[in-house]
Amino acid sequence: MKYLVTYDLMESARNTNEWLGATARAMASYPATGMIPNPFFKVMAGWGEVTERTFARMVAKPDWGIRSVVAEDGRDHLVETEIVVPRPFGDLIRFNVLGRPKKRRKVLLVAPMSGHYATLLRSTVLSLLPDCEVYITDWHNARDIPVSEGKFDVEDYTLYLVDFLKEMGPDTHVIAVCQPAPLTLAATAYLAGEEPDAQPRSLTLIGGPIDPDATPTEVTDFGNRVTMGQLEQTMIQRVGFKYAGVGRLVYPGLLQLASFMSMNAERHSKAFTDQVVRVAKGEATDHDAHNRFYDEYLAVMDMTAEFYLSTVERVFKNREIAKNVFTVNGVQVDLGKITTVAVKTVEGMDDDISAPGQCVAALDLCTGLPQSKKASHLEPGAGHYGIFAGRSWRNNIRPLVLEFIDANSDLEPKAANTNAGTAAN
Repeated sequence: MKYLVTYDLMESARNTNEWLGATARAMASYPATGMIPNPFFKVMAGWGEVTERTFARMVAKPDWGIRSVVAEDGRDHLVETEIVVPRPFGDLIRFNVLGRPKKRRKVLLVAPMSGHYATLLRSTVLSLLPDCEVYITDWHNARDIPVSEGKFDVEDYTLYLVDFLKEMGPDTHVIAVCQPAPLTLAATAYLAGEEPDAQPRSLTLIGGPIDPDATPTEVTDFGNRVTMGQLEQTMIQRVGFKYAGVGRLVYPGLLQLASFMSMNAERHSKAFTDQVVRVAKGEATDHDAHNRFYDEYLAVMDMTAEFYLSTVERVFKNREIAKNVFTVNGVQVDLGKITTVAVKTVEGMDDDISAPGQCVAALDLCTGLPQSKKASHLEPGAGHYGIFAGRSWRNNIRPLVLEFIDANSDLEPKAANTNAGTAAN
């Protein structure tokens, strides 16, 4: 089958590298090597350990690892992850804090489906749990979804969000991070036209490409530079025989990871070299800074080919959201119909993926929304990751988002609790 061999060859290369790492680690760790004063064997064992872990993480879905949270009563409350709406391509899940009174803020985090799992937002969830009832979209790896489940493109993604919002009810506050920002805006507008009572109370868009041409970046330049035919020929493969989605056309996670790492190849190379040295010296630990970051960063998932190609064509090339001509199931999605949902945009001044200007464009598109329900924030010195999970999020952006939620809630506003709270894994 076309593209199938390439997928299996790529998986074979990954598997071989994992095996080489394990073999090097095992061979260099024999007790007898301790009799030899040369550090070669320690370096070899260090290289093997780092290599094995690196290539093993590429096919593993990270755990949420959120076991408890401290509430106002000073007690640790266990956290259960429960599926609220199960779907073939992604679930709506809830972080249920056991034994704690229900929080008045109900938040839906719309996680990106751009190569990494929703667990990329683990720290974001942890920061919100002390003050909110938190739900999140948990997208599935396309390689694990049988072909019999059909397609999944940008319109299907939008309709998933519509269904999730209907399930959660109108007292919901939505926070969309990066890639899903334009489609979350479209889902809100779709509800405004089709089922107004199901709209959320507020919508916070963080670092999303609402208008990719507002401030071009390397990402948007790439989308404009290549043709759809070139993308299909170079990026799309069929899932191999090892997985349940065998035969499904996907944009493989391993190929995405190669693109991610090539953008900062020198920095990644140095990080791995330094980690090998730390392991050889006995200074590394299982959950040190390197492993915490790369265990998540290296865990990638396949996207359906139709979702990837339709995102590039409709969101980036044709700019259907930016031009307000996006359609879902033949229905025109008019952003001007959003008249009651408060909209806030958040951008990082140093964001090189969704540069300042791309996200705030949403406010001009919401022509039916009064200025009193529009807000924006530009965070100085913050890059892409920092505006939803780094220091900038914890210290500056999170408090502003909670204040925005409270200001646009039907409940009597209370003083926003801007302390991050205490969460324990």
